[in-house]
Amino acid sequence: VGCLPSEQPPTLAEEALHLAEVFETGEHYSRRIMDASELTAFFARYPDYHADSAQVRAFYDRRAMQFAWFVDDSLSTGAEAFVALSGVADSMAPGAGLLGPHLRSLLGGTQEAAWPVALSDSAATHLELHLTAEFFRFAARQYGGHFTRDLRELGWFIPRSKKDFSRLADSLAAGTMNLAAYEPLHPQYRRLKAELPRYHDLATMAWPALALPPLPARRLGLAAGDSAAVIAEIRRRLHALGDLELPDSSMVYDSALAVPVRRFQARHGLSDDGVIGAGFIRAINVTPAERLRTILVNMERLRWVPDEQPANLLLVNIPEFRLHVYEADTLVMSMRAVVGTAVNRTVVFSDTVSTVVFSPTWTVPPGIASDEIIPAIQKDPDYLRKENMEIIGGTAERPVFRQRPGPNNALGRVKFLFPNSYHIYMHDTPARSLFARDQRAFSHGCIRLAEPRALAEYLLRNDSTWTPERMTEAMLSGKETYVQLRERPPVMLVYFTAWVDGDGLLNFREDVYGHDRKLAAELFR
Repeated sequence: VGCLPSEQPPTLAEEALHLAEVFETGEHYSRRIMDASELTAFFARYPDYHADSAQVRAFYDRRAMQFAWFVDDSLSTGAEAFVALSGVADSMAPGAGLLGPHLRSLLGGTQEAAWPVALSDSAATHLELHLTAEFFRFAARQYGGHFTRDLRELGWFIPRSKKDFSRLADSLAAGTMNLAAYEPLHPQYRRLKAELPRYHDLATMAWPALALPPLPARRLGLAAGDSAAVIAEIRRRLHALGDLELPDSSMVYDSALAVPVRRFQARHGLSDDGVIGAGFIRAINVTPAERLRTILVNMERLRWVPDEQPANLLLVNIPEFRLHVYEADTLVMSMRAVVGTAVNRTVVFSDTVSTVVFSPTWTVPPGIASDEIIPAIQKDPDYLRKENMEIIGGTAERPVFRQRPGPNNALGRVKFLFPNSYHIYMHDTPARSLFARDQRAFSHGCIRLAEPRALAEYLLRNDSTWTPERMTEAMLSGKETYVQLRERPPVMLVYFTAWVDGDGLLNFREDVYGHDRKLAAELFR
């Protein structure tokens, strides 16, 4: 956190120009040059670095085998900067202080006196290669992700962002690097990172000092005008979290408390009605130490996402139960969504929206057919007629059911396809009451939208043949109509439980699928 300078970082073009001036002159950056055989011997002796051997070899090939971390015969300020960086970068995050034992031992000998320290040829080569190998390992974790295995193990099927750290290595070795440009480019990463010091302080100092007992996790139903001893404790916590500006020990729920209560509710995904109920108590009982881990877990996920975000994007954040539509980083539409249950989870992946379907039919997935439809028919032989369904194939033991278009169709009046192997899509629904709930994980995996008509109009906004009147007719026609989109916007289904919103407020959501818990178990061993 503390390694980011306050001045405006140089552009990538400016840094590239500077590097050209450093490395493309006739002067050797270092007087020391190694032999390729020394690289081979190093990786044979230290197989733990083998995963980064190709990057290390390419790094030295590009430098014509010149040392990177020495000036003349002594360690450079760039080496000193890297060692210092490894100790402070996201120092509250897992994996901070990543330097391996071999490098720490070698550096111990150089720090008996003030830097720079002259070293023998063999010792210098050994230290040089350890610094480079450790750098690539550090950069891969710090900027690419501490979780290095296949992300599908964590239920994340969006391809990991590929990062090239060679230019960062050149810059840092030259002692001229502004690291801010190499952190994940998603603005949420830096916004969350800025929250780390405050929550670290709360977790280690301010919160324990309040000595608050856990608040009762029962439905209090306290509203403005009520009095209760617990209100004084709530005030103290809201003040510590930054929602209540001035501390107050009053046990009366007055108008001055209503605003911070609603603010706390909004940034925790609760109905901001100002009523202190079970959801409010559950959220305010989460300690800052737990929130700190949630922030770090979400920063880790932001290391995985592509650096280049598409100009137009449909984004479903599963724990938030919302769809957001962006144009060039501007939010143009947002609506409530219902996602899969903990058993029938909505998958984290990315695709492109290809088709809008008006008056859709619903072909019942085999699992739903065997678990729900067949038992319903056994109880009521007239079930298919009542539900406007028919059998369109299969066998007597495993029939294939389809629900015809209509007001009670499970997909409502319109659905949105982005063909994928997970059989997930977005759609309307006749079950409108679920959108009023704070927690909306009720579907079989697909995404139900609160305002599907608005999304259809948006996706077809540049197609003059699809007027509002024609769209209404198609939605009510009872005849399935497929519309292929001329422009296919990308869609991402993501899983973030912490972020900073457009008003600068830190938001948290519940870990509905346990993905946070699983990732934290990997990061905080």
